[in-house]
Amino acid sequence: MPDILLQPDRSQPAHPIHLVAPDGYDAWLGTQPARVRAALAAQRFSGKAGSHAVYADDDVQAVVVAGAMGPWTLARVADALPAGTYRVASDIGPAALGWLLGQYRFERYRQAEDPTARILLTADAAGIDETLRIAAATALVRDLVNTGAGDLGPAELEAATEQLARQHGATVTVTRGDSLATGYPLIHAVGQAAVKERAPRLIELAWGDPAHPRVAIVGKGVVFDTGGLDIKPSAGMRLMKKDMGGAAHALALASLVMAARLPVRLHLLIPAVENAIAGNAFRPGDVLRSRLGPTVENTNTDAEGRLILADALTKAGESKPELILDFATLTGAARVALGPDLPPLFTDDEALAADLLAAGTALDDPLWRLPLWDAYDEMLKSDIADMVNAPDGGFAGAITAALFLRRFVPKGVAWAHMDVFAWRPGAKPGRPKGGDAYALRACYAMLRQRYPR
Repeated sequence: MPDILLQPDRSQPAHPIHLVAPDGYDAWLGTQPARVRAALAAQRFSGKAGSHAVYADDDVQAVVVAGAMGPWTLARVADALPAGTYRVASDIGPAALGWLLGQYRFERYRQAEDPTARILLTADAAGIDETLRIAAATALVRDLVNTGAGDLGPAELEAATEQLARQHGATVTVTRGDSLATGYPLIHAVGQAAVKERAPRLIELAWGDPAHPRVAIVGKGVVFDTGGLDIKPSAGMRLMKKDMGGAAHALALASLVMAARLPVRLHLLIPAVENAIAGNAFRPGDVLRSRLGPTVENTNTDAEGRLILADALTKAGESKPELILDFATLTGAARVALGPDLPPLFTDDEALAADLLAAGTALDDPLWRLPLWDAYDEMLKSDIADMVNAPDGGFAGAITAALFLRRFVPKGVAWAHMDVFAWRPGAKPGRPKGGDAYALRACYAMLRQRYPR
């Protein structure tokens, strides 16, 4: 996303934007010259929330936008206004982010329909870099998720991690293919049926002073999910390019942590696999041993995300972090319970839950806490192994998946699991249809609060 869309206000020529609260529109209108009142009346503009009007004021094109101040206040007009430079008379605050995100376009596969830029001037020069970083991180999630699986496999996730490492002076370690069989057997089992060029791998990035508190970020990187031998129907497979949305979130959050140079020792882990179908695909009924040691009876090859996360969480815990965050497009049950916009948050840590929920509310990036209900843990019992990966019956699917993951997190470590959708089924201001970031800004704000510079 080009930096030009947000610039410091140095009194450059610009079209004025007036932000007006809907209940204050009549009072604002009364302060305007007769020609302005007449121009707005001719457009039948009434100051309804979310609406805007363009008019001439002293031969200068001006804009009035009605709505409460928030991140999406300017998002709609950023997409609708003519190209040019604009200035908001009042403090724009979080609305600058919506201005940037409202102009996002995914143009990998087609020519840009609207190559013009709308530039916003802001007096908050100190906040420009931070706003641009958050917009760029959100765009990274969108770009990765929107990319077709034929163009984004495990190797491309590895390349994206390498690119971040070069930008921030981090190091990357990758364990690939059959090398996973002994150290990361669950990741190997899920990804072994893919062709050689799309071999499974565990991608790790390390950054920061080893003396600082250790923070691990884990992201599910299933680049395409057929469902395995428990194959999905065509409708269920249609959007499975987005099943690496957890990895996209993890990469984006890691980029924010490193760009802000938070005083942490960051450990990013992305188990990257394709859940493909071949003669060597893992099977229903197979008993798999995890890196941690306990065995898992595979009752559903379409419950593969929790398997690869189990080995990655185990690895993360071996470095004794004080905090682990994981992101995963894990369960359809989460969508049934909360819909696409509201990612469930699972954690046993009350302080962490409070911090994340508060940040999500403050930033209009909400989460909703669901319980790690201990009584449902017995649903993971197996007759022949230490546990199953997917209980029969389908009850509490998001909760039992989180309980499965919890078994691989060291006791005493603060841990939060976000079951994100990573996809927006319908457009909203600043949030186009397609890949999108959920809970990213909330998690970043929580980390900034916990680890101030």
